[in-house]
Amino acid sequence: MNVLLLVAKAPVPGLVKTRLCPPADPTQAARIAAASLVDTLAAVRATASTIPVLAHTGRFADAEYGAELTAALAGWHLLPQRGGTFADRLANAHADTAAAFPGRPVLQIGMDTPQIRPALLTTALERLTEHEAVFGPALDGGWWALGLRDPAYASALRDVPMSTGDTGRRTLAALRQHGVRPAILPTQRDVDDWPAALAVAADLPGTRFAEAVASVGQPVSGLPR
Repeated sequence: MNVLLLVAKAPVPGLVKTRLCPPADPTQAARIAAASLVDTLAAVRATASTIPVLAHTGRFADAEYGAELTAALAGWHLLPQRGGTFADRLANAHADTAAAFPGRPVLQIGMDTPQIRPALLTTALERLTEHEAVFGPALDGGWWALGLRDPAYASALRDVPMSTGDTGRRTLAALRQHGVRPAILPTQRDVDDWPAALAVAADLPGTRFAEAVASVGQPVSGLPR
């Protein structure tokens, strides 16, 4: 079995999705983050033949939808994030997952792509059986997925500046410097700002995420693609 590693932060008001404010207020932004995480947890759990792992930071007891998130995490292997920078926390999450499940490939995603469905995750895992790594670029220049047959190569992330417009390019360059040439997955949109939240919500009618975005009172349809 492969390991599906989700890296996430507890959706506490004022600590998550602050770039959605305004028009959202801190509580609304945290509820959007929580909805995104709930939908992502469900997609991971519905992906067959995988071991679900959450590398987390923050207190879910203080989070929006805290009780629902806690219930959704039943049966997951939970790992606290560690490290001073996000790059270190990502690399350590891969290392800690590899220590818990030695010899297994790891596909890592985040909580910013509620549109991800089990079919896409299954495709990514299938490609990981054929390649030493897979990489999912994001429209904003970052990335939404990184799969490694040997999670030790995640150490390449430590020197990559995260959350910039060229994080994806620099991540690929760092992996290639370590001799890893990932297969490229379909590009996805990360929910990092309000236009992205509207665009993703418009494609997900009836979901918890779309409802959370709509609750801010902004239209979620008719956005130019």
